[in-house]
Amino acid sequence: MTNLEYLPLNNIFIPAKVTSKKLMIILHGRGDSSQGFTFLPDYLAIDEMNYLLLDAPYEYFGGCSWYDLPPNQFNGIVYSSGLLSDILDVLFEDDFSAEESFLFGFSQGALLTFEFGARYEKVLAGYLAISGYIYDPDNLLKEMNPNLKSSHWLCTHGTHDNVLPYDTSKSQITILQNGGFDITFQSYEKAHNIEQEELNMIKKWIKDKL
Repeated sequence: MTNLEYLPLNNIFIPAKVTSKKLMIILHGRGDSSQGFTFLPDYLAIDEMNYLLLDAPYEYFGGCSWYDLPPNQFNGIVYSSGLLSDILDVLFEDDFSAEESFLFGFSQGALLTFEFGARYEKVLAGYLAISGYIYDPDNLLKEMNPNLKSSHWLCTHGTHDNVLPYDTSKSQITILQNGGFDITFQSYEKAHNIEQEELNMIKKWIKDKL
């Protein structure tokens, strides 16, 4: 097993209850940390799933951030994407199986799920982007790994989101869908958070993909 202490980002690793090469990589939102999603493994209750919860590289008011506030996101997105690429390369070298693994992101983490995940050379079992947006959907369609268009994507967003407007994110997803991206988009009457009904749907979606 790779020594996770030597990964370029601080992290929490929660091992599967049964030996497995399945892995879920979890990317938190701005101002949060890996601690913010430690509830998820117990909730999902998938005995064969390992979990790696990563801390973003930049400090932000007691938490962490993957990139700077608009309009200065680009450099941070590129830097964080490079770190994620290095980490996934190590994880999928021996210890875990890319085709059995998932990338899960909330808010800023959801943006990285798209901006990094769709460009990454390996195709994962599934990608979950919760309450996020896309930096540049047109450019993403040009630069993405074409093998990912037919992979499994789930995107959810709140119609009452006061941080990242629903209409913006919905229109960006439509651009990707029109470009051939196979994305399931689900809206919820929620703000910038994760609701119980949504968690139930996410749990079922992941188990269906397994």
